[in-house]
Amino acid sequence: MRRRFSLTLVLLTAMLVCLAPRIHAQRNNNSLSEAEVEQLRDAAYVPRDRVLVYIKFLDERSNSLRDLYAHPRKPGREQDTHDLLEQFTSIANELEDNLDDYSNRHSDIRKTLPKLLDATERWASILRTPPDNEAYNVSRKLALDAIRDLREEGLAIIVLSTEPETVLSLADRILVLKRGAVVREFAGEAVSKDRLLEAA
Repeated sequence: MRRRFSLTLVLLTAMLVCLAPRIHAQRNNNSLSEAEVEQLRDAAYVPRDRVLVYIKFLDERSNSLRDLYAHPRKPGREQDTHDLLEQFTSIANELEDNLDDYSNRHSDIRKTLPKLLDATERWASILRTPPDNEAYNVSRKLALDAIRDLREEGLAIIVLSTEPETVLSLADRILVLKRGAVVREFAGEAVSKDRLLEAA
C-alpha cells in the first residue's frame, strides 16, 4: 500500500512538472515582491494577461524613477536609481523570455502588443531623464537595451488576417495580397478601412 502511494505521488508530481507552464518569474528574483510573483502566477495560463501584468510592473518601476527626479534631491538617490534600473532590466528580461515562449507556442497576444510598443517609448523616455552618473550609467544602458529588445520582439510579428479592423489596429506596415501577389503596400501612412478594402 505504501509503495503504491509513493508511486502515485511520484507520478502526480511528474505530471504537474510536465504540464505546468514555464513561469520565469518564479526564479530567484529580487526584482519582484511576493505579491508581484503571485500576480504572475495568477496570470500564468492567459498570455495576454501575463504580458499586461509585466507592463504594469515596468510602469511602476519607471514611474518610481521619474518620481525620484521630480522631487528635491535626497541622500542615496543615485543608489536608488541604480536599484530601480536593475529591477527594471530584470523584469524586462523576464518579459522578453515570456514573449519568446509565447511565440514558440503561437499564443495570441495581438491585443497586448500595441500597449507594449507604446510602453517601450514611454519607458525609454523616462529612463533617459536622470543626468549622467557613474553610479548608474551602466545599469541605465542595460535597461535601455532591454527596452530595445522588447520593442524588437514586439515588432517581429507578422499578422495574417482577412479582418480589416484587426490589421488596422496592429500593423505599422500592411501588404495587400491578391492571388499570392502583393497588389498594394501601406507603410507609414494613415490607412482607413475603406482604402484597405479598395486595395483588396
